[in-house]
Amino acid sequence: MTNDPGMYLPGSNLIEYPGMRGTPGARDLDRVVFAPTGARMHAKSDTRSPPGGLSRGAAVLVVDDDENVRRSLRRVLGQTNWTVLEAPEAATALEVLEREPVHVVVSDYRMPGMDGVEFLRLVKERHPATQRVLLTGQADTSVIEEAVNRAEIFRFLWKPWDESHLLLTVQDAIDQFWMTAENQRLQGLLAARQAELERAIRDLDAQLEARTEALREAAQEWRTCFDSLGDPLAIIRGGCEVGRANASFARHAGVGLAALPGLRCIDHAFGDLPCPRPYLDESREAVIPFRNRTWLMRAFPFSGDAVVVVYKDVTQEREVTRRLFQAEKMSALGQLAGGVAHEINNPLGGILAFAQIMSQDERSPDDKESLRLISDAAMRAKRIVESLLRFSRIPKEDERGSVDLAKVVDEALLILQASLRDGKVTVIRELDAALTVGNANQLQQVAVNLIVNASQAVAGKGRIVVHTGAGAPGRVVVSVTDDGPGVPPGLVERVFEPFFTTKPEGQGTGLGLSICYRIAEEHGGSIRLENPREGGARFVVDLPAESLA
Repeated sequence: MTNDPGMYLPGSNLIEYPGMRGTPGARDLDRVVFAPTGARMHAKSDTRSPPGGLSRGAAVLVVDDDENVRRSLRRVLGQTNWTVLEAPEAATALEVLEREPVHVVVSDYRMPGMDGVEFLRLVKERHPATQRVLLTGQADTSVIEEAVNRAEIFRFLWKPWDESHLLLTVQDAIDQFWMTAENQRLQGLLAARQAELERAIRDLDAQLEARTEALREAAQEWRTCFDSLGDPLAIIRGGCEVGRANASFARHAGVGLAALPGLRCIDHAFGDLPCPRPYLDESREAVIPFRNRTWLMRAFPFSGDAVVVVYKDVTQEREVTRRLFQAEKMSALGQLAGGVAHEINNPLGGILAFAQIMSQDERSPDDKESLRLISDAAMRAKRIVESLLRFSRIPKEDERGSVDLAKVVDEALLILQASLRDGKVTVIRELDAALTVGNANQLQQVAVNLIVNASQAVAGKGRIVVHTGAGAPGRVVVSVTDDGPGVPPGLVERVFEPFFTTKPEGQGTGLGLSICYRIAEEHGGSIRLENPREGGARFVVDLPAESLA
């Protein structure tokens, strides 16, 4: 139903109502003839008979303050299978609409309280699907215009009405209701199908985008993995030209990534890397010493004459292997020393026994003094041998107990006293009781390593201070201080690294301090290097004190 109220044609008593023409369900009712008040209304070109029934039921609400009018309408509309509801005024009709499903409302214009136009406007707002028909006996075009504009009525009827026209109008309104409902259903179905189609399109787009993104990510991951390899890797064509290479190869070649494709070797080298061409004919794997580094080069066939070449820097690995061999030799020497000490221990026991037996006989004072010196020397040798045996013994990991660090350091000095006497080394002992819980053999190894390092630092001439005692609350410390040249600031952070050493070839494996570091950590402590103001170096081992509780 259009909002166009129609056009009033002067002199003809006709209103041309465009909303009726071509409106679905309007049938052939094109013009309504208005006569003076009280005249009957007739439909031009409408000779149809009222419907005798409907295949689909409907509810019609009749609203009029006149009981006779409502009874008359109920009688006419009751000829069909429609359910007829009625209300004497607008407020009651609105209550009925809230309770009952109503398809068509036929309302009088003049009613007490609220007129028909305002009532039908409220119906349109609250129940927009319900079709609205205005029934009036007032031939005023302004009323019709107001009803069309404000309430968007479906039709209007004049009083008195023609029964056939009334039935046809209500039938058209019902048809309009069901057609509107069907249109809404179809529109909803169309919207749902369209939404499904849009979702399907979005899903396809999302899948396509996801697969595209997955391909991009895979390509990026491949490039990232390729460039993040620590070993230089390149595709070499013709033996001397780079087809593609990773970032590590670019760094060693001294060029940017963009300059890699087409790069050719210069003087049989790609920067720090040897050119693989001379070695490809001999083997697919070669160890190449080149510019103070040792490279393990592997080549794998690629398309055509291209090969994938992987370089691995094995300089450090070979140095570690060499030092491990040295460490194995030292370990073997330690075991040999332990065996020799064990063999020496037996004759020492005999010497002590005979010296004690001889001292019990009547001897001159000079003989007794000689026997005492023999016993003291044998006992000192026996203690040294026992310390060597304990030091060379492989301790059990769970062999822990109460350990006096002063005693551990004293035994370490006893083991090393011969080497310390070779030069002019002064050893100052500041050994206070310091009890901790740990493996005495491992802690003795720490003390021996630190004292040996200090002796080598002073080069056989200087002063070494060995201290044990209490540290921070709940801690005990062992410190070894020398007055040697100290450790350069640039090397302080590296002294505990495995195989790092500043000693000449053959004088160290670089494992001593790293072993001390590991042992200290295993005992819940730490080891640190300090540079005293007066010079030299001080190594401090901090350990938890034994609980007396």
